[in-house]
Amino acid sequence: MTPHLNSLAAACSIGLSGLSGAAALDFWGPSPLDTKATDAAITVITSKILEGSQFAHQQLNAELAGKFLDRYLDTLDGGHMLFLQSDLDEFARFRPSLAAVTRNQGDSSFAHLAFNRFLERLDQRVAFTTGLLENTTFDFTTDEKFAYFRKNASRPADLAAAQALWRQQLRYDYLQEKLAGKMAPQIIKTLSHRSARSAQTMHKLDAKAVLEIYLEALAQVYDPHSDYMGPEQLKSFEIAMKLSLIGIGATLQSQDGYCKIKELVVGGPAARSGQLKVGDRIVGVAQKAGDEFTDLVDLPLPQTVELIRGKKDSSVFLSIIPADAADDSARKTLILVRKEIKLEDQQAKAQIIEMPAGDHTQRIGVIDLPGFYASEDNGTDTPTSATADVTRLLTKLTRENVTGIILDLRRNGGGSLKEAIDLTGLFIPSGPVVQTRTREGRLEVGMDHDAKVAYDGPLVVLTSRFSASASEIVAGALQDYGRAVIVGDSSTFGKGTVQTIVPLAKVMQGEGLIPDADPGALKITISKFYRPSGKSTQLEGVKADVIIPSLTDLPEIGEADLNNPLPWDTVPAAAFTESNRVQPVLAALRTRSDQRLAKDPDFTGLKNDIERFRKARADKSVTLNEAARQQEKSELKARGEASKKARLARGTPPLLAYAVTLKNVAQPGLGDPVKPQAPRPDPEANPETGSTAAPADDLILHEAQNILLDYASLLKDPPVVQDPSAVSRR
Repeated sequence: MTPHLNSLAAACSIGLSGLSGAAALDFWGPSPLDTKATDAAITVITSKILEGSQFAHQQLNAELAGKFLDRYLDTLDGGHMLFLQSDLDEFARFRPSLAAVTRNQGDSSFAHLAFNRFLERLDQRVAFTTGLLENTTFDFTTDEKFAYFRKNASRPADLAAAQALWRQQLRYDYLQEKLAGKMAPQIIKTLSHRSARSAQTMHKLDAKAVLEIYLEALAQVYDPHSDYMGPEQLKSFEIAMKLSLIGIGATLQSQDGYCKIKELVVGGPAARSGQLKVGDRIVGVAQKAGDEFTDLVDLPLPQTVELIRGKKDSSVFLSIIPADAADDSARKTLILVRKEIKLEDQQAKAQIIEMPAGDHTQRIGVIDLPGFYASEDNGTDTPTSATADVTRLLTKLTRENVTGIILDLRRNGGGSLKEAIDLTGLFIPSGPVVQTRTREGRLEVGMDHDAKVAYDGPLVVLTSRFSASASEIVAGALQDYGRAVIVGDSSTFGKGTVQTIVPLAKVMQGEGLIPDADPGALKITISKFYRPSGKSTQLEGVKADVIIPSLTDLPEIGEADLNNPLPWDTVPAAAFTESNRVQPVLAALRTRSDQRLAKDPDFTGLKNDIERFRKARADKSVTLNEAARQQEKSELKARGEASKKARLARGTPPLLAYAVTLKNVAQPGLGDPVKPQAPRPDPEANPETGSTAAPADDLILHEAQNILLDYASLLKDPPVVQDPSAVSRR
């Protein structure tokens, strides 16, 4: 996920006259450029803008150029299996001069030399693996292991060492398909086609596409959210920013040859189905029942997207590897109906839930806010904005005498900065909400100027690793003010930066340069966010006051796992008045939650799943012994089925819940209760993954509800704290 703040994505006008070394462009003159001169101009301009406008103000020096070279090679060969040590030795001669020739001449000859060598090695691999598939019978009775994680591994010393790696990778791929139930002829056909297709696709890339890959690598050595976008990529980015689209409602990314779910659009078919989640890998797609699945492994992402997209109301069949699968041979097939995803599907909604409390019940409210949206003037008396919608929901929940409210931001990836500030103001008196430091070092304070408080009762903010950007601003501010208990994953995503789009055509035209084609655009980081306390939300995110175990609470989900993230730092605190409601009761809240979770068999199962999943991820290797893998799969399946039976035997009755939407928010009373949904296929209960937990979303929300009731009770009758310093801030 790359969260963003739409409100700050204003056009950025940056001329080269204010950047050092601009005279290097003079030799092109004002006349139209040919293709070679255009590419050189784009390269120079990109490097200059990144140096002078990017937040970190880093000059493209020898150290950064070395990272640039390595990043480009890793973009082409992320598994460190194609380039040989001799290739790296040859490429080393470019390191001393790479910064100068990039900044001053726009020389991208290294990009094309390395790419051609990449094609040569790729062709060698295709020929080698094709020969193995045609002439080798694979043996899976040995105790060999395949180390699939090679991000930090040394590259092969020579061609023989590379072929040994290719052989093991092929054996791994073959066993994966075999364990998934495919027969030898089908496996050979799939792997042969996959290998040949990969090489054919790369050979079709022209010089412009290679330059795009190269400059993207350059941008991303500055920070993970800066990017060079060619014309086609820019169009895709603009499409992704639109709220109305037809598809399954998922943002996809390519990682290690797999099509991976990066984000689910709230209200989209994928999210509504409950059968897909972030981190799942789509390995096959079919358009009709009974059709053979098109293999998506190593297929370029644009082609994958085209296969998954389709006409409204048409069906698409997907084969996926669940994100939490203990074995990558696990496959799950599902059917989704493509729909138009409308704004109303992504708007705030709420529930009123009746919770047992001794011999009576208490009502609590849960507001689900998927994003900080704001529309322009729509010609009506009711503006479409997150703050306006949440205000209406708060009024309804308060009227129905809820004991407390949960603001659910677990799937909130960001949105409008103004909405984040205004929404925070619903829960606090006037005061600072966010501080923004610009690339010039200027500190700007985003203030809530409205002294009115829409809701002043017990408040819990539920977050996850997927809560990012604007949602981190809200959670961080409410935590600083002591206004809400932050509950959920150990921390949020940690994206505390803002990007803007710089169209290169405008920059070039301003310098009297006329490119031969659309030069694309740069996405650059221009500012950084800080909480009222002065702490950055960058990298560390917002740490939970009370942590609830979760399968999403993984270090690889977050800013810290991305390449070259900007550091965490602080600025001076803004002047604000802390309410100090949370700190006096925090130790008691944690103790009660820990005691509850220790007795809950569903959370015991979830914790066991988390431990197994983390061990499997930490190992970074897998056995190539078929019998051992089959036994592992059988044990996982048996464990999952036994746990599911035990869960059903406990038969915990569902809580009474009443839906509150923007359509019925003005109606009196609670209306009819929401009917409990029939058990749906969910990744956490999939026998192939070996999970023993109940659907994790339900568990986490239920524990958050218990924490809210504890919080409300403790606010009425706070515990006596002998030593206030013993209550630590997280």
